[in-house]
Amino acid sequence: MEESALEGAAERRELLVEALRVYGGRYAELSRSFAAHLGLYATDATALLEIIAAEERGAPISPARLGKRILLSSGATTSLLNRLERAGHIVRSREHSDRRVVTLRSSPHIQERADEFFRPLAAPMDAIVGRYPPEVLDRFRALLAEMGTAMDSHLARVNQDG
Repeated sequence: MEESALEGAAERRELLVEALRVYGGRYAELSRSFAAHLGLYATDATALLEIIAAEERGAPISPARLGKRILLSSGATTSLLNRLERAGHIVRSREHSDRRVVTLRSSPHIQERADEFFRPLAAPMDAIVGRYPPEVLDRFRALLAEMGTAMDSHLARVNQDG
């Protein structure tokens, strides 16, 4: 690739990364508002959202995977899950053929509360997404996946060195 094309790519990358950073900040604020709506700590609400999202993908999450996703130690994840379980927000089950594997599930009442909070956002988001052809959205999703892979590779290198 010639230098001017690389310069253009760097500029477009910076603009895209800035837009993603702004979107990430808004998503974090939405998560904090969801936590306040439920009367939970922000980290507890983030964990709930991860558990619900994993269920929606058809791949329920384990405590170890949840801890990695929300950047908590094993002990901190256990404390968080104990709080959520005592409050009736989640259930731990042993559904896997390996009975040592614990699966996290959200309770029906917390799914209702999440729907109540997020449902008003669905229509405007659907309207926005509906303005773009599926091919454009597929390309954007692929772009985000590739950028995520590049970030994962970078993180693996810097975490290995540090």
